[in-house]
Amino acid sequence: MAHAPAAAGPAAGACAPGAARPAQRRRRVRAAAAVWGVKRAGRAAVSCGALRLFALPVPVSTAPFPASSAAPVAPAALLRLRDDSFDPNHRAAYNLYLAVGAGRLRMAAVEVARQSFVLLEDYALPPGGLPTLAAAHDCLGRAGWHAVRLATTGRAFTLLPGALFRPGDEAAALRLHHTLGPAEAAYARPHPGLDLVNVFAADAGLAGWLAATHGPSGQLLHHTSGLLAGLAHQRDAGAPRQLYLCLGAQELTLVVLGPQQLQYCNVFPFTTAEDVLYYTVLVMQELGLNPDQDELTVWGELTHDSALFTLLRNYVRNVRFGPRPYDLLYSYRLNEVFEHHYFDLFSLHFI
Repeated sequence: MAHAPAAAGPAAGACAPGAARPAQRRRRVRAAAAVWGVKRAGRAAVSCGALRLFALPVPVSTAPFPASSAAPVAPAALLRLRDDSFDPNHRAAYNLYLAVGAGRLRMAAVEVARQSFVLLEDYALPPGGLPTLAAAHDCLGRAGWHAVRLATTGRAFTLLPGALFRPGDEAAALRLHHTLGPAEAAYARPHPGLDLVNVFAADAGLAGWLAATHGPSGQLLHHTSGLLAGLAHQRDAGAPRQLYLCLGAQELTLVVLGPQQLQYCNVFPFTTAEDVLYYTVLVMQELGLNPDQDELTVWGELTHDSALFTLLRNYVRNVRFGPRPYDLLYSYRLNEVFEHHYFDLFSLHFI
């Protein structure tokens, strides 16, 4: 399947993922689930229309990061785990990985020499965004890290074959799927192993903060780049085609990888467990995956006893949680979180 932007949109009446209101999506969930049940029973099923691969049907605007004149206040962490060996004054020994989106910052640090994660923190962004949080943090806003990788979440991205992309074409390539807001700019990140280029929108102020604070050691990318790099590292050579789901706070990312290439990647908004089921079922239908045989591997913010996990298992026989990225060490402090959490953040290590 070609990794090129799809057509501008489906025909009238077709199911366009991401374009429906929540009430409409819930009605579609019930319809799709009914169709799925019929399909699993061996009777004829009705297709819900073609998906737009790598398309972003709803414009997304990244909130700006205005400067704040208020005095820095020590940030309150949703999660703060640090190994005893971590030294914030010896930052050159660590890589810093950041993921920003949905009003949150997730951050992790890996000790380069031992390839060991020694820090994992999670914050709600204050007014003023990341720069304000960094000003009050003991090491986030300080230069001198070995490397810094900052991933932005959101649906404003597209994946292009490497041969079709030329530097300078970022805005033109993204224009097919997303209209840049006044505070946004278009950026690109190559994936040599997949022969793809990830073109995405990000807040220009965020990019400016990264460059001003961390200089050439800072890299800006889309969160799907980290996820794809982690999946490529995790999979065995020649592994069969499989669907992967990574659940964020307000968005889910669905990826299908075949033996030699990426076959599908898209990000969808959700508010309910039914929304997640709808998009998962729809992708499996459109790509011809068998719910009784093909495995669904899940990472992200859900648990074994959650309503969402139970709902998924009602329609897909082989659902399992994925492990942390292989070939890395993790401080015992990180044992406080589930291993299937923060996979996309940890996977920034493989960029």
